[in-house]
Amino acid sequence: MPHSLITGGAHSGKSRRAEFLVRSLPGRPIYIATAEIGDAEMAARVAEHQARRGPEWDEHPAPLDLCPALQQTDGRGPRLVDCLTLWLSNLFAAERDWQAAAKDLVACLARQQSPVILVTNEVGLGLVPESRLGRNFRDAQGCLNQIVAGAVARVELVVAGIPVRVKS
Repeated sequence: MPHSLITGGAHSGKSRRAEFLVRSLPGRPIYIATAEIGDAEMAARVAEHQARRGPEWDEHPAPLDLCPALQQTDGRGPRLVDCLTLWLSNLFAAERDWQAAAKDLVACLARQQSPVILVTNEVGLGLVPESRLGRNFRDAQGCLNQIVAGAVARVELVVAGIPVRVKS
């Protein structure tokens, strides 16, 4: 399976779809986690995802340094990056250049031998954010999604748990 991007709204079934796709590939699945646990609610979300995946997954944290994580895990099995939205949020919080990071990610994906399935959110389908930071993040997320979608062979939009092929 070529590299893929799975997108959709919050709680649309993106992660479940991506997990299914990764499990359908040969090799031990690798979960590249971009989340940083900052409170009890996020800890509960992470625990729910871990319990659903089960012990057959290797987990590799990468809240900021996604390319090194992909390089370190290449050749060990199919990878699931969950998710680009949290990664972008972490880049914003760390005041890193997200555009340079996106460019690096695309270059890194081009060098990967093992499949990579990336999850992201469509954040621009709802209300216009009230704050400037929110609007900047929404715009950056839309641009990041376009950049990554252009670099992968397959894109799916998940709506109400149903995957819709956008690019193949």
